[in-house]
Amino acid sequence: MTRRQLVFYTLVLIGMGTGWGLTQPLAKIAVSTGYQQFGLIFWQLVIGVTTLGSVTLITGRSLPLTAPALRLYVIIALIGTIIPNGASFKALVHIPSGVQSVLMSLVPMAAFPIALMLSLERFQMRRLSGLALGLAGVLLLVLPEASLPDRAAVPWMALTLVAVLCYAFEGNFVARWGLGGLDPIQVLFGASVVGAVITLPLALGTGQFISPLRPFGAAEWALVASSVIHAVIYASYVWLVGRAGSVFASQVGYAVTATGVIWAMLILNESYSPWFWAAAGLILGGVFLVQPKQKETLAP
Repeated sequence: MTRRQLVFYTLVLIGMGTGWGLTQPLAKIAVSTGYQQFGLIFWQLVIGVTTLGSVTLITGRSLPLTAPALRLYVIIALIGTIIPNGASFKALVHIPSGVQSVLMSLVPMAAFPIALMLSLERFQMRRLSGLALGLAGVLLLVLPEASLPDRAAVPWMALTLVAVLCYAFEGNFVARWGLGGLDPIQVLFGASVVGAVITLPLALGTGQFISPLRPFGAAEWALVASSVIHAVIYASYVWLVGRAGSVFASQVGYAVTATGVIWAMLILNESYSPWFWAAAGLILGGVFLVQPKQKETLAP
């Protein structure tokens, strides 16, 4: 990688992290008017289908509908979107957006013990130290009385950790069993279609369906913007992995966490105690230690 390429890819990485970080406060706005998880997830997936379908069409890809492909779409839809997003939307009603941004950075730490159980990784003290730092960061968020604006938010943080575990398992599932010869765009497009089919009856049956005919306000536009940003940046992430490698691209998590907190402060006027900043530092330090070294990762 030349110096010019490094600078360019770094700018792309920062841009991706800034965009992904923005989706957290946008999601907070989306749930602020009482919208529930199934209605939000359905339209999030529909917008994702539209965006990724356009990418698929432009690039000349097809959408395989074989039995193995459909099974993969269902699994990714459930553990990659429906369950974790449902938990995140529900938790965001009760916890600050910045807190959720920090907690979501725990995904690599949750993924490591799962990878050990699946024999995808080998034990290392350095990475165990990262897990310990991450746990210490979570305890700093939960235990001190002054760490959160409202102590009633503590139980809802556990719901965010459900989303963290889902994303961690999703990554290990793909690493262990692969994508069946499909590329990530095809898989995400197919999972979005299947997820929309699954969540539509759930939204209708629970009375959570959001009519697209109602006047659009801040919550509706926030949902549209968040969904489009996620789909576009996910496609950019796949592109960056192919150009700069998986280890370099994985560092986007730092930018997502940092900018997610900054966006929450700017858009939602959130403020945090010194305990929060100490916890965020410990968690990000733990993520750094848990991340695999370059030689431990597969080639793009």
